[in-house]
Amino acid sequence: GEAADEAIQELTRRAELLTHGVAVARHLHNGYLSLKGNIRVFCRLRPRLPAETEEEVNISIQEESKLTVRSNPQKSVTGLTERSSTWDFDFDHVFGTGACQEAVFEEIQLLVQSALDGYKVAIFAYGQTGSGKTHTMAGGQGSDAGVIPRAVDLIFKEVQELRQRGWHFEVQASFLEVYNEVVHDVLAPKASSESSAGSGQFSSRRVEDAAGVHALLRRADQKRHVAATNMNDNSSRSHAVFQLAIDGHCDVGGRRKEVQGLLSLVDLAGSERVDKSGATGDRLKEAQYINRSLSALGDVIEALGRKGQNGKGQTGKDHVPYRNSKLTTLLKDSLGGDSKTLMFVNISPSLRHLSETLSSLKFASKVHTCNVGVAKRHGVDAGGQGSAAAAAAPSASSRSASAARRRSR
Repeated sequence: GEAADEAIQELTRRAELLTHGVAVARHLHNGYLSLKGNIRVFCRLRPRLPAETEEEVNISIQEESKLTVRSNPQKSVTGLTERSSTWDFDFDHVFGTGACQEAVFEEIQLLVQSALDGYKVAIFAYGQTGSGKTHTMAGGQGSDAGVIPRAVDLIFKEVQELRQRGWHFEVQASFLEVYNEVVHDVLAPKASSESSAGSGQFSSRRVEDAAGVHALLRRADQKRHVAATNMNDNSSRSHAVFQLAIDGHCDVGGRRKEVQGLLSLVDLAGSERVDKSGATGDRLKEAQYINRSLSALGDVIEALGRKGQNGKGQTGKDHVPYRNSKLTTLLKDSLGGDSKTLMFVNISPSLRHLSETLSSLKFASKVHTCNVGVAKRHGVDAGGQGSAAAAAAPSASSRSASAARRRSR
């Protein structure tokens, strides 16, 4: 009846207000985290794979940001049942097994868009081999697309909108692979890919639209080093670093506004225990290089955290060991204190991977507590009023908040 219709309308109105409130709260929370200077950490638990028949770890998620891992009681050699253990972790967001690719990207799109405002932005996936990093970053086709293709689509959609408001943009793409501590320039001709990268001269391609970038990514993906191990039939044996360098300018009221943004999207090779992966020969050598470079990444993040706590002191303790690995050397511009950085920690639900899962979560927890400094915009304003895409249009973040408000009406 009429009363029921009115009640439904009222419930709908309240739901819309709640949706709007959540969108605004998320926007404010992102702003708070940027000022706080911490590396944002998102955890993603992959579902059980069809071939996995072993017992799962007891993992529970609370409030979308807290994770509890419980080990099941085990019988000791004496026959007595040992007590289960519990580990609690707190991150910026935790995605359960049911999280779709679209929902994951929705949580990071404000960060991606800020590259158009002149920020350095780095997003990377960390975890043991087979934990779902490449699925998160690259994904599949259509609705299964991951962070990288969705970020490319979003950047060029926003570029087109800003061009209509008087902005001019040039976007350069590069794709580097670190394999056995050698950097390969994937976009360079095959004969010169290693020599050019070794000299520090990386090729980049000017790209005009998302379709052009997707074509580059498909070609680059065919060149990546992958191999089968006991842990993963299609294990990435290299770190892949894909970057979009974004230069934009707009003339407003006799002043030129310029922005220089950098978006780095990194699919790290998986850490692994060689006793479990069955690695021998070349696979063993690859695993050793992978583990050493990931350890170097941890050292860099820890050093950045100390530097953030100590301010800009010049003591030896403030040294950041970027040069200890080719990976960290490449990521220096993306991990520095003036960048916005987000790490996905991908974990497996399998009980036999519990030790690796805990190791990944503990590393991610350490990263989450590091204060690496407040991100800075990069650009020029001849009139001295700062630089941002907001000079002629709402900033990327503001546009998203406005869109959220429109959807909630």
